[in-house]
Amino acid sequence: MLARHSLVWLSGEGWQKALDTLPRRCHHAIEQWRQADWPATVRRADIDTPERQVCLGLALPPDPVDGSKLRIPFRSCIADVSKALDPVGIDAVIDAVPETWRARLAALQAEIKRNALSVKVYGSAALQALTGQRYVTAASDIDLLFYPATKIQLSAGIDLLASCANMLPLDGEIVFPSGQAVAWKEWDNAARMQGNARVLVKDNRKVSLATTTALLSTLQEPAH
Repeated sequence: MLARHSLVWLSGEGWQKALDTLPRRCHHAIEQWRQADWPATVRRADIDTPERQVCLGLALPPDPVDGSKLRIPFRSCIADVSKALDPVGIDAVIDAVPETWRARLAALQAEIKRNALSVKVYGSAALQALTGQRYVTAASDIDLLFYPATKIQLSAGIDLLASCANMLPLDGEIVFPSGQAVAWKEWDNAARMQGNARVLVKDNRKVSLATTTALLSTLQEPAH
């Protein structure tokens, strides 16, 4: 199963099937994506999604007048996926974000690399880098996906994100090895509490609550 936030390129037939199932008001966007060969993004599966299908979405740039955002959800057959990639890295979005963010974002990327952490980008910054359209506004966040493999990496990554959050509008999720994702700010708050806190968890099919202990158990222990 393709993970949430993965980037998916469809075949011509796949885009045509999307056109056939979506209302006419969505056709211009679908045609634009097809002609430009831009990717759709994997979203959480609808409850009745069969195994042979993947749930996708397109997010259009904010309306320049009122800032409204049109999101187009649809499904595609796995067979119509011509390519699928992980979300983009920070390096790929630095030139797409406002100039005032670039040096600090590059410094964050250098620290991520120095600590051997895995961090990807989704949301407005990633879409602006992928499409060249104007997604990022003064109110935008930089949405990050942090993939820790060990408890040491989790601690180092959260400390790094928290220390940079007063200089950059960072948001996003921790994605545990199980595929369960928790907002990193919620996790940071929960980790400061005594006891086995419960946090909101998202995965490919549902939203639920899980304990911090259960999520920590999915991480590797350091080798001795």
